[in-house]
Amino acid sequence: MTSLPERAEVVVVGAGLAGLSAATRLAAAGCDVHLLEAGGHAGGRLATERIDGFVVDRGFQVLNTGYPRVADLDLGALQLGWFWPGAVLRTDDGRAHRLVDPRRRPGAALGTLRAPVGSLVEKAAIGAFAARAAYVPVPRLLRARETTAEQALLRARVGGAALERFFRPFLAGVLLERELATSSRYLDLLWRSFARGGFGLPACGMQTVGEQLAARVGGGRVHLGVRVSAVAGDRVDSDAGSVRADAVVVAADPATAAQLLPGVAASAPRQVTTHLHVLPRSPWPAPLIVLGRPEGHVVNSAVVTDAQPRYSPDGRALVASSTMAPTREADVRDEVARLHGVAAADLEHLTSVTVPGAQPAALPPLRLRQPVDLGGGLFVCGDHRDTPSIQGAMASGARAARAVLRSLRPRSPAGGPADPPAAGATSSTGAA
Repeated sequence: MTSLPERAEVVVVGAGLAGLSAATRLAAAGCDVHLLEAGGHAGGRLATERIDGFVVDRGFQVLNTGYPRVADLDLGALQLGWFWPGAVLRTDDGRAHRLVDPRRRPGAALGTLRAPVGSLVEKAAIGAFAARAAYVPVPRLLRARETTAEQALLRARVGGAALERFFRPFLAGVLLERELATSSRYLDLLWRSFARGGFGLPACGMQTVGEQLAARVGGGRVHLGVRVSAVAGDRVDSDAGSVRADAVVVAADPATAAQLLPGVAASAPRQVTTHLHVLPRSPWPAPLIVLGRPEGHVVNSAVVTDAQPRYSPDGRALVASSTMAPTREADVRDEVARLHGVAAADLEHLTSVTVPGAQPAALPPLRLRQPVDLGGGLFVCGDHRDTPSIQGAMASGARAARAVLRSLRPRSPAGGPADPPAAGATSSTGAA
C-alpha cells in the first residue's frame, strides 16, 4: 500500500467500477485524484483468483458489450472469448434444445424454431418483443407504462412455455429473482443490451476490467487495503490516516455508502452462490448457457471454458453453476450433471462462493440517474444510483466525474456526452 497524501484535489472512496470510472475521467481532466479501497484489488465485485491453475471469477459473470459505457474499455486488450447469444434448455424427457439468436447465428435458426417454447405464433411474439427492445428508441421505451417484468412479458403475449422454460430461468440468472418482479423498464433496457451486444470473458478473468481502468488513474493513486471511517466534503478519515480534499466521491458498495452518507438509502439484497466443477472435457459443441429447471436449485450453468479456453490450465472444462439461495455443493451436484448430460462422478468440485450483496434490486418504479451531487463537496456514485449492472456503475461514475468538474472548474468542459440509460447485471449472466 502506498502512503496517503495529506491533501488531494479529489478523493474517491471505493475502487469498484463506479469509482474507477469517476477517477479515470477526473485524472484525464488533469485533477489530482486518489482512490481509497478497502479491499485488496481494484474492480469491486469483479474479482478473480486462480485455483489449481483455473481462472475463477467471484460468481458467474460476463461482460456485455451491449452496454454503452463498455466503449470506455479497451476490449482488444481484454482478449475476450465469447458465448453464443442464446441458451440451452432441457425438457422433461431429458432432451437438450438450443435457442439461439438467428440474426447472429443463422445456422441455428432451424433448431431454434423447433425448440419447445410454444407455437409459431408464440415464437413470433418472442421475436416481436426482442425487436421492440432492440430498435425502439430508448426515450420511447421509458415512456411505456411501467409494470413488472412478468406482466410486461405476458402483455407482449410471451407466456406459457416460452415464459416458464426460457424467459423465467434466463432472467432469474440475470436479475437474481425468479418472480420477475423487476421493473418492466429495466427489462426493456436489459433486453436491448442483449440484442445489441455480445457476452464475453476476458482471458485473465473479469477482475482485469477493473485493473485496466485502475492503470489509467496513474501509479501511486490507487490505495488498496484502506478502510474509510468517515467522510465530509473536504476530508476523508481512514485507518491509514486522513486526507483533505476539495471534493469527495463516495463510490463504495451500497451498505458502506449508506453508512458513510446517512442521507443515502442503498442496499444490495440480491445474492448468488456459484459452484465451480471441473470435467475432463466439455459435453457441448457450442458455448451456450444451460438454463436450470423450474423445480431445481440451479438457475443456470455454463462451461465457461467453451467461451474462454484460457480459464483452464490444461484443456479440461470449467463449469460454473449458480443458485440464488446459499447451497452446498452436494445439493446441486446431481442437478448440474443432469443439465450437462454427464455422470455426477465425473464432476470434480473446485470451489464454491456465495456473494451476499451481488446487486441492488430494480423494482418499479425504476429510478434512473439518481442525484450524484449531494452538495457541500460530497458526491456519490454506484450502480445503486442507476441500474444494477456494469453499465449502471460506470455511467454513474461518469456522471459523478462531470458533476465534480462542474463544481471545481465551472468554466471548463465537464467531460464527454451524456450517458444513455442501459441495463444489465454484474452477476450471473448479466455481469456480470
